[in-house]
Amino acid sequence: MEKLIDVQNDGYKILSGSVLKTIALITMLIDHTAATLLVKMSSAVTPLAVIFGEKITLYFILRMIGRTAFPLYSFLITEGYRHTRNRKKYALRLLCFAFVSELPWDLLHDGKMFSMLSQNVFFTLFMGLAAVYIYDKFIDDKKKMIFGLAAVFALSVVINSDYGIKGVGFILFMYALSENSLIQMLCGCCFFAVPQSVIPAFGLIQMYSGKRGYINGRFLQYMFYIIYPAHMLILYILKVLWFG
Repeated sequence: MEKLIDVQNDGYKILSGSVLKTIALITMLIDHTAATLLVKMSSAVTPLAVIFGEKITLYFILRMIGRTAFPLYSFLITEGYRHTRNRKKYALRLLCFAFVSELPWDLLHDGKMFSMLSQNVFFTLFMGLAAVYIYDKFIDDKKKMIFGLAAVFALSVVINSDYGIKGVGFILFMYALSENSLIQMLCGCCFFAVPQSVIPAFGLIQMYSGKRGYINGRFLQYMFYIIYPAHMLILYILKVLWFG
């Protein structure tokens, strides 16, 4: 009887890590396409309706869908930290793709090949992973933990990475509060300007089965990394062709 109850309670946990990663990827593509291309199209920013004083446009809808991406990627970073065989290689891979993605990021956001105005989200994910490592390693040494985390947070401000200090803090909170999903969701929503937009992401996280899923082997793993700089380069080319 006890076993049957456990199965029923966990019956909704049907999403593998691969499914979450795919959803994160798709919603990210939707978000970035809306932010860089549709925002310049009058049809996309023309109000379709007004709800509680908020003008609902196609652009608004797609950006709200896109808000699902970062919480999912943040959660997957914490899962990667827990389950990777080599944390140093995992961190190095994030950092390498941060540098690879910087040129497309600068072109898309600043129109220059090299710009220090902001840095791409891979830097945020890397620093979030570093924050989790520091928290885990020095959990019994509060002084070292505070010093280490302060250094990581300061770096995120200095380089102005995507989502910045909030993004790094969010990843850390996702890890530290992983045992209490309700508090995790409530605290997580506080990190975002439109908190209700990220609630779907937490719903998806609750459906996580703990299994890796279909993304196995280096080829597929690296393809999901490569899509990030590749899609920004494509969006930049389209932006130049369409809008000059």
